[in-house]
Amino acid sequence: MSKDHDDYDYLFKVVLIGDSGVGKSNLLSRFTRNEFCSESKSTIGVEFATRCIEVCLEGKTVKAQIWDTAGQERYRAITSAYYRGAVGALLVYDITKSESYDNVQKWLKELRDHADSNIVITLVGNKTDLKHLRSVQAESAAEFSSIEGLSFVETSACESTNVDVAFKKNLTDVYHIISKKSCSSAEVDDKNGGAGIIEVKAISESSKKNPSKCCNV
Repeated sequence: MSKDHDDYDYLFKVVLIGDSGVGKSNLLSRFTRNEFCSESKSTIGVEFATRCIEVCLEGKTVKAQIWDTAGQERYRAITSAYYRGAVGALLVYDITKSESYDNVQKWLKELRDHADSNIVITLVGNKTDLKHLRSVQAESAAEFSSIEGLSFVETSACESTNVDVAFKKNLTDVYHIISKKSCSSAEVDDKNGGAGIIEVKAISESSKKNPSKCCNV
């Protein structure tokens, strides 16, 4: 179980990107509030919500600050600024709309242009509840993900299928990168007087004292 909402070890900023109408807002509301709205309107600008989860066997608690970016072209110049500081991203397409999958390349380029080079990216094929209307095969998306170094999962925000899996996989992968870098820094600094121990603590403690500051990959 998660700790209290304000009792966490790490604060990670994650962005949801992809075409308008692919279900980003419903993925966010399903993960953070376990809610789904079949008549949800397109996001204007940027919205965000949070949820705390425990990762790995160490019992570490991550507070995910998840930003839902508008998919409409006219907002992209504004929302690109929100990629800064993000350590994870869910790149979402609609399995029933091949155009949304075709645009994944464009979104991936934009993400890599604006975000940290080590950002953890998960490709998400949403709306598996509409499998009778499927136009994008999972095999194709999985192959693309493998080539691009992304993880891949298909979800249904409507039926709550694999939504937690997608987010928790992304957050856990981010945690592993953060913790490895922390330990590596500690080992190097320990040889020079043990300063690395302070650095490891600083990553987790700073997120509690200054919630607006996310850990960077």
